Amino acid sequence: MNEKTLQGTIESKVREVLFPFFERYDIDSSNLDAILKWKPIVLILGNYSSGKSTFINELLGKQIQRTGQAPTDDSFTIITAPGPEDKAGEVRGAALVNDDRLPFSSLKSYGEQLLAHFRMKFVESPLLENLVIVDSPGMMDSVTEKGRGYDFLGVVGDLTKLADFIVLMFDPHKAGTIKETYSTIRNTLPGTSGEDRIAFVMSRIDDCDNLADLVRSYGTLCWNLSQMTGRKDIPRIYLTYSPSATGRSEPLEVWMDERKELSEKILAAPELRVSNILQRVDKQTNELKMVMEAMVRFCTGGRRLIKRMALITLVLSLLSVSLMDIILKNLTGFPAETLVSAVISRSVDIRHAPVPAVGLGLIIIIMGFLFSRILFPIYSKKFQKNVDRFVLFDTPYKEHTWERAKESVLNLVKRATWGDIFYSHHKNIEKIEIFISHDLQGYFKNIK
Repeated sequence: MNEKTLQGTIESKVREVLFPFFERYDIDSSNLDAILKWKPIVLILGNYSSGKSTFINELLGKQIQRTGQAPTDDSFTIITAPGPEDKAGEVRGAALVNDDRLPFSSLKSYGEQLLAHFRMKFVESPLLENLVIVDSPGMMDSVTEKGRGYDFLGVVGDLTKLADFIVLMFDPHKAGTIKETYSTIRNTLPGTSGEDRIAFVMSRIDDCDNLADLVRSYGTLCWNLSQMTGRKDIPRIYLTYSPSATGRSEPLEVWMDERKELSEKILAAPELRVSNILQRVDKQTNELKMVMEAMVRFCTGGRRLIKRMALITLVLSLLSVSLMDIILKNLTGFPAETLVSAVISRSVDIRHAPVPAVGLGLIIIIMGFLFSRILFPIYSKKFQKNVDRFVLFDTPYKEHTWERAKESVLNLVKRATWGDIFYSHHKNIEKIEIFISHDLQGYFKNIK
């Protein structure tokens, strides 16, 4: 089964089995929905002089993006092959974010300024039949959100969630010292993308005057990356340059091997797409299961409370049936004969029922009001306050998953009525466990 067919199979199963539960349990599935919709995506990031556009042009073998030493493009550009329903040319931002076939609807929230700097280019290329390349504006040092007109790092964060592979490019003269680059690596990428999906590239190494200059630039980038990532080990850094830009006809083989390896990783993004989808499905399925388990504990505690209330109500009802008419007779002289007296004299009939029945009804109404309006809200607030105590954190993975699941649990508990405590979450957990052990594991085996 090829990647495209497998992706379609996974999408169909996930939408059939999981999406109804995501809606029922208040779990945001928009990111998963977005990556299920479209082709594999490669996102190219870097400062304004890092050679992003040159690299894209060489990868596709066409002059698609403008190139130059100064900033040449201030837009996020989606580059892909046209589909059967697509017209040649460019599609502007407003049309992209409102097209339900595309995964960009979340970008609406960044406003008109972003839409003016967001577009899609259709390029006839066999490489783009099942691949999307996203070129981005060059990162700069002094640009603020107000200066760009939109939240640049926020947009980058949303696009990295969609991307299956990310290329982060540097040039030797600004090796990781750009402010927006620092913020992206330090704050944006860790929460949105796994390290295995990021390639760090130092391009334009031909700008170095000599080997010593190259070593200094490389060392500077290594140091800056260690500070930005917070890691003691240094990630792999590809060293590349553009033969067409330098005019060299016989480039050093070692650098061309680096370019070739990087290009192969980019073109392998369709294989990463299925793995990326399954990782997202696995993460959200475990989040869903944890929400269900928390709701089981909430409902179990609620049912224990209602059982205690039912027992108290039963005792009070028996006392009411036995004593209500006796108390009323002592106070008012009515009824002429109490229910207890009638039982003893074996003369019970319908005349003895009204007063005990009224007492029984009052007890049930009072206890029902007490439970639904006072005791259950108190229980609900107590559960929300101590919700962490109801979850078992036996692994760091569960603790991390709970950080995402907790908000959904709190929202569900806040909205819950006393009738919700009788909902059977156990059956839903069984369905999810079957999906994890059978369907999901089967999909993982298909990509090994």
